[in-house]
Formats: sequence, structure tokens, C-alpha cells
Amino acid sequence: MNIKIVQGDALEELKKVKDKSVDCILTDPPYFLSKLDDNWKYKLLKEDKPNSHIKHLPKGMKFDKKQTKALYDFYLEFSKICFQKLKPGGWFLSFSAPRLYHAIAMAVDIAGFEIRDAINWVYTQNQPKGMSINRSINTLNLDNGQKEKLRVMYKNYKTPGMKSCYEPICVAMKPVEGRFIDNELNFNTGLLNFGEKVGRNKVIANVVTVNEFDDVYDSNFLVTKPSKKEKGFSNIHLSVKPLTLIEHLLKIFTKEGSMVIDPFLGSGTTAVACQRTKRKCLGIERESEYIKICFQRLDT
Repeated sequence: MNIKIVQGDALEELKKVKDKSVDCILTDPPYFLSKLDDNWKYKLLKEDKPNSHIKHLPKGMKFDKKQTKALYDFYLEFSKICFQKLKPGGWFLSFSAPRLYHAIAMAVDIAGFEIRDAINWVYTQNQPKGMSINRSINTLNLDNGQKEKLRVMYKNYKTPGMKSCYEPICVAMKPVEGRFIDNELNFNTGLLNFGEKVGRNKVIANVVTVNEFDDVYDSNFLVTKPSKKEKGFSNIHLSVKPLTLIEHLLKIFTKEGSMVIDPFLGSGTTAVACQRTKRKCLGIERESEYIKICFQRLDT
């Protein structure tokens, strides 16, 4: 079997991989939106519970400038390890979040990669994160009439948090050695497969969608969203990516037989996609609950 799943810490397990042996690292890393206390450290995240909340706020709704720096520091360390493990011309694909993409992209860049593009995965199934200010108005030292005037005045205003309808994927490449053709012949990496099509047989692009917005979007960029059957009815992971999307990325950036690593495997979509597209895969995941789901999905 060309699919291997290891339970452990992503950084420590990745260090064990032979240098310059990997064709592609594709992952949806922790953005640390679920661990937003001011004293966040990576080692503390290992002890975090999958469904934790910070005080009364749902995941992703607290804004903390220190968080961006913490993510950058972690991702720089992680990216440097990835750089060592990838072949020249190897691809590093990182899912991200709109407000944190810059930290991930800068860390990847400083680690030595070339930022070649950003793919925007567009969807509509989400909720605005802006919060009503009515509770804050109620705490003001004003009479009820004045408070009501403020509520009417600001009825359409909320805290900054738009409905998020896309997820950026940082597309980075380890620099090739020599010309692209030389690197391809030596390492079998560095080129894109423009024979892979999407939507209604359209050329690959840096936008993909899971919904039919209109004829233009649908015909050019449509990939299907994951069904409950695809994810597994018992799948508790909060961020399952569409299998079609991951297969699409694998077919663009890798070839049959390529070695792919997902250091934050989650519930195993990358492993399943590699199995279906005949790629080798090493998946690393620290949560035993998710690993069980991975094996269930691979066995079906």
C-alpha cells in the first residue's frame, strides 16, 4: 500500500523524512483560529481539544494581532523543514484564511520558496462573523431613550467580520535546478499539467468554486463540494475539503507515483485523493479520532 498514516507531531515526524525526496506537500494547516488566547504557543496547541471555544466566542471570531506573529513564527519553522524535504521544483500548497494568508505566504517566502500563485477556492456556505453592538449599547451610561436611538441608528452596523466566501491556497515552489526541462528530467517536478481540466473542460486557473454562481463561474471553475457520504457520516472534523478539489490539485502539481505529504492530515482527504489518483502519500495527524476516520475512509 502506498498510503502511510503516522500519528504524531507534524514537525517532528516531518524531520524524519529524507531530504529532497518529496514531490509535493499539500496541507490545510492549523490557522490557530481555534486557539486564540494571547499566550498561544505551538506546544500548547498539542493539548488543545478539537472542539474548544475561547470564552464565549466561536472559533475564528476573536481578533488578536499577536496571533498573526505567532502563526508566522510557527509557519516559518515549518516551511524551512518542508523546504529541506522537497525536491527542487517540488510544490508546497498551503490552504489558508483570508485574514492570515499574508503571514503564511511571507513565512513560505522567507523560508526560501518561490510564491508562484494563489488559488482562490470560492464557496458560499458560510455565515458572517460580524457581531451586533446592541449588548455594548446596553452597557452605556445613557437613559433608555438614548440607547434606543443608538440601536436604531446602528441597526445595520456590526463589528468587522464579513461573510467569508473564499479560502486562499498559497502556491509555492522550491526553486528548480537549472532550466525547467533539466529539473523535470532530473527530479520529475516543477511543471504544471495543463491537460487537467475543470468545469466544462476549461483550462486550469487560480479560481475554483464549489457552487454554481452563474454560467461563467460554473463553466470555468466548478468543482463539487463534499457530500456527507464522501466525508463519512461519522466524520467530526470541522474543515473537510472537497475530495474533487484535492484530486484536482494533485493532478495539476504531481504525477502518478509522486510522493505527497500532508503533515496535518485531519480526516484524511489528501490520503483518499492520493489513493484514487495513484499517488504515494504520507499523512501525519496527532488526533487519534481523526486517524480512525482516515482508515475508515480509505477502506470504503
